[in-house]
Amino acid sequence: MVIFADRSDAGRQLGERLEYLRGGDAVVLGVPRGGVPVAFEVAAALDAPLEVIVVRKLGVPFQPELAMGAIGEEGAAALDKRVLSLARVKQGDLRAVEQRERRLLDDRVARFRAGRAPLDLNGRTAVIVDDGIATGSTARVACSIARKLGAARVILAVPVASPDVLRKLPEADEVVCLATPRQLTAVSDHYRDFSPTSDDEVAWLLDAAAERAQRAAAARSGPALDQLDEDVQIDSDGVRLQGHVNLPRAAAGVVVFAHGSGSGRHSPRNRFVASILQQAGLGTLLLDLLTPAEELDRANVFNIELLARRLTAATAWLAGRPVTAPCRVGYFGASTGAGAALWAAGEQGEQIGAVVSRGGRPDLAGPWLARVLAPTLLIVGSADHQVLELNRQAQERLRCPNRLELVQGATHLFEEPGTLEQAGALARDWFVQHLRREQDVPDT
Repeated sequence: MVIFADRSDAGRQLGERLEYLRGGDAVVLGVPRGGVPVAFEVAAALDAPLEVIVVRKLGVPFQPELAMGAIGEEGAAALDKRVLSLARVKQGDLRAVEQRERRLLDDRVARFRAGRAPLDLNGRTAVIVDDGIATGSTARVACSIARKLGAARVILAVPVASPDVLRKLPEADEVVCLATPRQLTAVSDHYRDFSPTSDDEVAWLLDAAAERAQRAAAARSGPALDQLDEDVQIDSDGVRLQGHVNLPRAAAGVVVFAHGSGSGRHSPRNRFVASILQQAGLGTLLLDLLTPAEELDRANVFNIELLARRLTAATAWLAGRPVTAPCRVGYFGASTGAGAALWAAGEQGEQIGAVVSRGGRPDLAGPWLARVLAPTLLIVGSADHQVLELNRQAQERLRCPNRLELVQGATHLFEEPGTLEQAGALARDWFVQHLRREQDVPDT
């Protein structure tokens, strides 16, 4: 059975399959929410713009689970005349359902786009991407709406789907699927990490894709000499770790992201927080602390000593590059990565300027907690009760300046609307305060 590490991994593999579309007129349309992280990687592979295709099902008034049609943006609608006739739906009832669903659709679009105009699909190839297909109802609706919005060609692309469903999608001109298990019990069975995607992440991915397109256009005009934004490789323990470094002009510090799983640099949550730090003038290094092969062994995610050693290697790599050597270094750790960040900070003493843990396991740093010198911020969701207690116990063992901040209503993954943004703002303020040297702070 084909297993994807997460939605980003599935998107990268799907992008490779769709390489033949690169250089054409394709627009990649992610189906919110889970389809957008997949679509983000597909758009990157194709060097194509990313958009969302937001649809709402129109349910029969007395049987809402039965679809009589669907609606999309700009007044687009696709009605099932057969269902309307059999259910004897009156025009007035149809209008009432459509008006209600239209309001919900408009609210969702406003959250995702934040005022951006939708991309024009007229005469273009629409590549509709989701994280998988179970029944096919959403996929059919999305294809129909894309056609209504003017797409000349509609391609449906997904990592996994039932072959029976794929045979019944006449709305698509072409279907591309990586895995077609004979019996598909649940799409989530084909992912090691299938954690929910939040509205905040969808909005951030759309913003990041737009910025990526702008950077690509600027690069074609000539490279920027005052900003570093590139993929990197760092050697540690005989393996080569993959990372991505972003260094804004005159950055006072660089924050290394420590994620327990191997795909830290592709984590939408890490990327979202990194963008907040970058806007504040901080550099970021998103790093895969495990190789793809190592990640297959779940025990490595809890090998805190190994993860900490690789963080130390990344810190030495930053110190050895002229462009990053002057910058103070901070660690941002999530989940078991927080334990690794504090372990590494305890070993390196004053070399580390600040540490932030988001929903992390600082307790896993063990005896190194008491040796951490860097000011440490522990961010925990108020509804993440077990992790909150572990953080309180770990805080008692810290001897460095520290603070515990609760994000109200947040659970472990900070997937509730606005909670990840709050965590990012707390991290930003902490790093800005502690990584900027005294001479970088203007007199007041």
